[in-house]
Amino acid sequence: MKILSIGWKDIQIFVRDRGGMITSFLLPMLFIVVFSYAFSGIASTDEVITLPVVNLDGGEVSAALIEGVNNVAGVETEMYDEADARARIEGEQLQYALFIPAGFSDGVAAGESMTLVLLSGPNADGANVEAMRTVVDGVSKDLSLQTQLLAGFRQMGQMMQASEAEGVFTSDLAVAQAQSQFERAKTAPLVGIEQKTPDAILQEREEFSAVGLSVPGATVLFVFVMASTTAMSLYSEKKTGTFRRLLAAPLAKAELLGGKMLPGFVIILVQIAVIFAASILLLPLIGLDRLYLGNDLLGLVLLSMLVALCSTSLGLLIAAIARTESQINGISVVAMWVMGAVSGAFVPTFFLGDFLGTIGKITPQYWAVSAYTAFFVRGQTLADVGTQMAILAGFTLVFFAIGLWRFKFE
Repeated sequence: MKILSIGWKDIQIFVRDRGGMITSFLLPMLFIVVFSYAFSGIASTDEVITLPVVNLDGGEVSAALIEGVNNVAGVETEMYDEADARARIEGEQLQYALFIPAGFSDGVAAGESMTLVLLSGPNADGANVEAMRTVVDGVSKDLSLQTQLLAGFRQMGQMMQASEAEGVFTSDLAVAQAQSQFERAKTAPLVGIEQKTPDAILQEREEFSAVGLSVPGATVLFVFVMASTTAMSLYSEKKTGTFRRLLAAPLAKAELLGGKMLPGFVIILVQIAVIFAASILLLPLIGLDRLYLGNDLLGLVLLSMLVALCSTSLGLLIAAIARTESQINGISVVAMWVMGAVSGAFVPTFFLGDFLGTIGKITPQYWAVSAYTAFFVRGQTLADVGTQMAILAGFTLVFFAIGLWRFKFE
């Protein structure tokens, strides 16, 4: 009851702080709206879209297919080695790649049905993938029609030679033969295209969503801003001498600090719930996508609770190592904004490049954003984000342990 009493007092103080309320609930939604519109506009620019191609065939028909794609306005191909392309897709350096199978040219020439594969990764823009599939499908159908018409002409030539003596080959027969080739080209094209994701990437939900990318980053960014609030609350109690009175209560120091962390934990959970609810209910009203919460609501709740614990534990650590309010503010700026910038909280990590993307992995925000993105964008479950959850739990334990060890109650 003593711990709850301590926590309730801090919650009341926070609710009366208009600045804190705006920072925690209004600013995240502004970030989400701005970045969602920005991400939505990426696919609508007039820049040339590059289609990575892995040509395992090397024949004339595959060369004609590549040339046909390059002739489409706004599209150009770039050749890759198979192993390199697969590694880059799984590493989120490429969004997708077209794979032309070995024996493609010979198979098409022989009239066999051949399948192209458009392999997409976890960061693939659904609109661009569908555009590429449409382009390749159109070019491949032209190839199918061309090949089947040539085959039809050859058949007609053979029929003319065979029937020259009897004079049975007529114009009606030629038209019927050509018509049959047209119908076959429409109903059974020689070249088909199949869209896939690598087996190493579990991606049940493939649609690109600007909201699905912006909500995790904005949520995590402002959730960890609450660490500064927790740190300042702890410092204020120490500054006013409240801790000296609280130490007289029959509470262990860990319980006392837990009571001071409880308000931040509760406020963060409310903050997350409000952000998600607004992203579901309000964003569609201004023309943005509705937030998709994924397939595992229990996993999402557990992740949110762990993120809240990690943020409040970080607040305890900041309060333990800072000596003044200025130091708390300075450390908070680094912890929240600099770490947020390299962790994918502002923009997705595949925009940051290899160097910053690697640095971001040493921050808890990176793993929190990664886990939320797995739920929202790829529709994964708790079992799929075990690594992210374990690393977040590790950060939480380290923050709390060091904070408890270093915190001075006097």
